[in-house]
Amino acid sequence: MRTTRRFAAILAGTALATGLAAGSAAADYPSQPVSFIVPWPPGDLEDILTRLIADEFQAEYGVPASVLNRPGGGGGPFPGAIDVATAAPDGYTIGSFVLDVPLVGHEIGIPELTPPVFEPVGIFLNYPFVIAASGDAPYATMAELAEYAQENAVSLGHFGIVATPTQVSFALASQMGFAWGSDAAFDALDCNTLASGDADVINTTLQLVLPCLDDLTILTSLTDERIPLTPDAPTVGELAPELALTTWNGLFVHRDTPAEVRERIAAVAERVVLGERAQQIAADTGAEVFWQDAEESMARIAHDMETLARIAEHLPE
Repeated sequence: MRTTRRFAAILAGTALATGLAAGSAAADYPSQPVSFIVPWPPGDLEDILTRLIADEFQAEYGVPASVLNRPGGGGGPFPGAIDVATAAPDGYTIGSFVLDVPLVGHEIGIPELTPPVFEPVGIFLNYPFVIAASGDAPYATMAELAEYAQENAVSLGHFGIVATPTQVSFALASQMGFAWGSDAAFDALDCNTLASGDADVINTTLQLVLPCLDDLTILTSLTDERIPLTPDAPTVGELAPELALTTWNGLFVHRDTPAEVRERIAAVAERVVLGERAQQIAADTGAEVFWQDAEESMARIAHDMETLARIAEHLPE
């Protein structure tokens, strides 16, 4: 009995010491370089805004803070997310993730992301995702595309078959009574993709096609509201309300990351995204830039999981 009690006391002391050490580490955070991981190539909105956050983080705390791009190639297997999932849960490796990572990553057999390992610090961006075609295409609306596709093969360019905008594009086609003739994943979807004929229709962010916007037809947007820069293009929600899903991006950390660390990351990020530079980016690109805290983000994720389940009912086997 004495041995058992002695062993229990040792365990309790060890647990207390571990907790105190973790608390001390959190209190000293950050004391070394911090990495923000973006699992996509540089240049899109999540990359630009995350770099603003990293710059402010470095200025605030006096430690190096950098953005590391870890593109996955066609939407998976999210190597950048794996970097965050396997790093120490101490706030020195932060994910800047599109919704696919926390919503889909653990659903498609990626061991490092299963079971779910991430929790949100906050969501800060709604992408101005659109379905776009060349201005001289023989269709100017989704209804006209659906009719044209009955007799002609139309190719779709996307960011990966598991990406949620891609799933919405397939589900919307099914809902409207047609199927894409072919599809292909690209790391970048911009003006050159359409101009080169690599795809007839692309699912991309408006920011990537702004240089040639006057030469395009925006068939629909995957946004909550119509994009001010393309006010004539209806949202997917207007065409098929049950498929309405906005693609967002947020900051995520490992679920074991201390609360005090999360709060310090969130404080900087919120200040940046609500600031003048970030809001000007929103105005220039048609994006929505805002701040949803951890609790609001969790509620949004739960809602979007329900929408994804409805979308899945329209996808091919």
